[in-house]
Amino acid sequence: MKLHELRDNEGATKKRMRVGRGPGSGKGKMGGRGIKGQKSRSGVAIKGYEGGQMPLYQRLPKRGFNKPNAKKYAVVNLGLIEKFIEAGKLDAANVTEDTLVASGLVRRKLDGIRVLAKGEVKSKLTISVTGASKSAIEAVEKAGGSLTVVAKAEAAAE
Repeated sequence: MKLHELRDNEGATKKRMRVGRGPGSGKGKMGGRGIKGQKSRSGVAIKGYEGGQMPLYQRLPKRGFNKPNAKKYAVVNLGLIEKFIEAGKLDAANVTEDTLVASGLVRRKLDGIRVLAKGEVKSKLTISVTGASKSAIEAVEKAGGSLTVVAKAEAAAE
């Protein structure tokens, strides 16, 4: 196969209907918009408008609460940390938030990094992060390592 022979599968693409291009096209004159009225004109956004009636999205009861200052943590699983150590991208003796970002395991710290227990741990890890689940702490200690949860103020000072 050559570059000029590349082609989409049959039926994968469909030609766009060009409206308002004469009576022979099947969508000529009004272009499928009907006669007159607000919806036949351009620049109209009436998705949630119900003709003066209270819209459905306002009639339904609202539930729950979204905390405006909630902390957003970057999440890392132990299995991934183990994988990066085996690949030589991380040092098992010193895993911090900065080393996790530098290795490319986490894109950005956000309000801190939280470690979860998904995956197996074989190596003896020394981890210091902003947050960790109880099961993650147990899993690291079971493998002979230590996982310390550092307060954000202390992490910023380092």
